[in-house]
Amino acid sequence: MRKRRFLVRLAMVFCLFLIANTVFAFIAYHATTWLYARLGTEPHGFWLQLGTVIGVFVLFACSAAIIFLIGLNRQRNYWDKIVDALSRMAKGDFDVQLDLKADEKDQFGQLIHGINHMAVELGELERMRQEFISNVSHEIQSPLTSINGFAKALKNINLPEEKRQHYLDIIELESNRLSKISDNLLKLTSLESHHHPFEPKNYRLDKQLRTVVLALEPNWLAKQLDFDLHLDNISITADEDLMNQVWMNLLTNSIKFTPAKGTITLSMKKQLDSITVIIQDSGIGLTEEQQMHIFERFYKADQSRTSANGGSGLGLAIVKKIIDMHHGTIAVESKLAEFTSFLVTVPIDSTSARAND
Repeated sequence: MRKRRFLVRLAMVFCLFLIANTVFAFIAYHATTWLYARLGTEPHGFWLQLGTVIGVFVLFACSAAIIFLIGLNRQRNYWDKIVDALSRMAKGDFDVQLDLKADEKDQFGQLIHGINHMAVELGELERMRQEFISNVSHEIQSPLTSINGFAKALKNINLPEEKRQHYLDIIELESNRLSKISDNLLKLTSLESHHHPFEPKNYRLDKQLRTVVLALEPNWLAKQLDFDLHLDNISITADEDLMNQVWMNLLTNSIKFTPAKGTITLSMKKQLDSITVIIQDSGIGLTEEQQMHIFERFYKADQSRTSANGGSGLGLAIVKKIIDMHHGTIAVESKLAEFTSFLVTVPIDSTSARAND
């Protein structure tokens, strides 16, 4: 297609060249004839043709010079705008949009389109960075304010022992929350750096899920929850440590937001080349808006519950990133006050999925 387009353009240029030269020859012939008539001479043969050729050459050279100067000025104007746009982006101004007429199929048009696209992407990245910094500042400031306030309250020598112990418990809780925020931030940063170790190996997925459920046994027994397991003997090739974080996080959330004597169901479905793990609880559920934002960093579906339980709003963002690293998907289905289901689909062999990316 590109070769055909080039040949069409070449034919058009050749036709224009012939037409231009024909017009120039016509003008040059009549101009030299008029000039010879004014001079009172009538050359014939070679001299008449030579005059015409010189006239054609002069007209062609003048036309080419004019077209070149117009094109050079236009090109300089284009490059000035492009350089200005790049300078603004270098200074952090991404509200840039080059409104230059150019064919997106040629190289110049692709350059303009690329700069406009880069400005949009960098602008979105800057917006996310600012939002991230704002969220981090807010999340860190909250426990620090609590720690500072209760530490000052403890200086009161007349404070009853019961209140003193209560304040110390709050300081410990907020310190643990601050530590968890820091740890999750480092973990998420490492995962997003593309340098985090990824060590896939073949292991039993059903065995891993049972191990995580047993590790969390004190948590769900304390709330008298029922665990309903439907796990088949299935092996996958993935990073076992990273996937362990996924199941630990999702099951911890299910336990946390399921009322006492509720039920959590853990099942799996095998497709042709992937496995879907379904974690469903009879918990508080999520609204449609909450489901849309649940995997965003620092998003908390229930501010009071999450804060009370020391949540940072980073757990599901980490889960989403780990699933992405395995070229899998995670989805949520929920109905308020009835249930919440997380569906995690990962390739049976993650190494093949990454190799084909």
